[in-house]
Amino acid sequence: MKRVSTVIVRKRIVAVFLIGLFVFAAINIRLGYVQFFLADELIQKANDLWSRDVAFEAERGRILDVNGDVLTKNVSAPTVIIAPSQVKNPRETAEKLANVLGISTELAYEKITQNSSQVTIRPQGIKISKKQEKALQTYNLEGVYLAKDSKRYYPYGDDLSHVLGFTGIDNQGLMGLELYYDDKLSGTPGSLSYYSTGKGGRLKEPADVYKPPVDGLTLKTTINSKVQTIIERELDLAEAKYSPDGAIAIAVNPKTGGIMGMSSRPNFKPGQYKKFDSTVYSRNLPIWSTYEPGSTFKIITLAAALEENAVNLTEDTFNDDGDIKVGGKELHCWKSGGHGHQTYLEVVQNSCNPGFVNLGMKLGKEKLFSYIRDFGFGKETGIDLQGESNGILFKPENVGPLELATTAFGQGVSVTPIQQVMAVAAAINGGNLMEPYIAKEWIDPVTKEVVSETEPNLIDSVISESTSEKIRYALENVVANGTGRPAYVEGYRIGGKTGTAQKVGPDGSYMQNNYVLSFVGFAPADDPEIVVYVAIDNPKNTVQFGGVVVAPIVGTIIGDSLSAMGVEKRTDGLAKKYQWPEQPRVSVPDLIGLKKSEIVEYQTNLSIKASGSGNYIIDQEPKPGTNVNQGSSIRIYLSDKK
Repeated sequence: MKRVSTVIVRKRIVAVFLIGLFVFAAINIRLGYVQFFLADELIQKANDLWSRDVAFEAERGRILDVNGDVLTKNVSAPTVIIAPSQVKNPRETAEKLANVLGISTELAYEKITQNSSQVTIRPQGIKISKKQEKALQTYNLEGVYLAKDSKRYYPYGDDLSHVLGFTGIDNQGLMGLELYYDDKLSGTPGSLSYYSTGKGGRLKEPADVYKPPVDGLTLKTTINSKVQTIIERELDLAEAKYSPDGAIAIAVNPKTGGIMGMSSRPNFKPGQYKKFDSTVYSRNLPIWSTYEPGSTFKIITLAAALEENAVNLTEDTFNDDGDIKVGGKELHCWKSGGHGHQTYLEVVQNSCNPGFVNLGMKLGKEKLFSYIRDFGFGKETGIDLQGESNGILFKPENVGPLELATTAFGQGVSVTPIQQVMAVAAAINGGNLMEPYIAKEWIDPVTKEVVSETEPNLIDSVISESTSEKIRYALENVVANGTGRPAYVEGYRIGGKTGTAQKVGPDGSYMQNNYVLSFVGFAPADDPEIVVYVAIDNPKNTVQFGGVVVAPIVGTIIGDSLSAMGVEKRTDGLAKKYQWPEQPRVSVPDLIGLKKSEIVEYQTNLSIKASGSGNYIIDQEPKPGTNVNQGSSIRIYLSDKK
């Protein structure tokens, strides 16, 4: 037998040793690499395999009006979450769940027995009612959890519906402010993490990990709920009286651009939006709809003419014989036979189409359309809501003498209500075109501190303060002496302009007896604090003139809003020029201290009603000096002692 030499044996031993040493070193290096470089990753993977998370939604931020009144809030509505591995009696649990949630036992059983760490039953188990929550708490079912959740509640019902918008089943914003500011309102979800066995059983160790949700920020808006309530009331009355195809109202602070109120008809209830046709809630008409503005657009033509010194309101005159010929076509005044010889202040008061055509011709195409663009027409205003339209203007190359003439009195151009009201606000606030906005402040829901605040944004200065002052004077005359008289409110200096625009049909031609009637008003005329624009689409059973239908609505909105805002009445405004069959208002006399027998002479224009007994008048309502309509009732309070 051949014997192996000692040298060879040694070499083999050394080789085996070296190989073993190399393998050992490789294992150590790998262990070190895993421990020092892959540890976090592997721990995370292990946690993912062993841990189970129960999500907790953050509280969505509330929406407030400018004074802190709640417009949108949350109400508790828990969500049912099932951990199938923890359910010990699936059949019994399924029956009880089905009974509470109003689903079939088969569906409940299918959910409970799924091979998943957690299961929800949608939509029946999402945002359940108080009654359902109490029933599940009574059953105390193993493996069935009630996760903190909530749903949106809109305390004003259908008021401000298109502005506030609504949320979906998962509290995601779907429309309005809810959609536009969804990232700030939604917050950050939290969770409860626990560890389980391979079969899904819950482990006692390590302890559960709770990550609290971060609630969404509170949004304070520029909306004044008192003004909004007045707007909603007046639109409801107009809808009941005229059965229009639609209605729009916007109130804005002309100094800042902050929206004080906005609504339209038809509207909907945000909390029940699924019950309404999508065409109702998907279109916010004040920022989406476009139509020819009619005579309210004359304010822009007037502003351009005054800024360019093309006309003097009181010294320059125009003779209106009922029509004016432009480009071979006659353009008519709304008054048959025309208004005759007028100053341009009277042209504005009378809303005389030929007079404004003449102003447009004085300005020329380039200048008039330059001002129209400067006032914000033909582009989005930038309001913080989704779905805003641009409006439509003539292309410069398509503007001939006729197009120039019709544009001057508001026909042939297409604008949105928000463009119209912001342009008028610029015309009367000193010439500053402001960007409209609704979000005023963002507030931390815990500390109540203001996180951020929106500053008013000046887009452009389009006219001078002196021109703006002349426009305010002219438009105050419209309400006191012209076509806007129905908007007159005793004690408040109101300016404004009527609008009566014929609608364009599907075939591109003007429709017969189908108009959009509008009025834009502001007050106080010398220092405006509110601008209100209202448009009524095709009102029925009435004379279709903006001054007849819409002016009184705007007058009421402005008068009641200023009163709600604490703006005191004054006596320094223009006196109203009454026309038949209107009757001048009368001043309430001071009757306090008189004998009952001495008031006979005051009963000619007023109806006096007495309360109490005695010969002497000790009090009265309304107070002395109040202007009231002829025939109004005055109540006196009697006593035996003077």
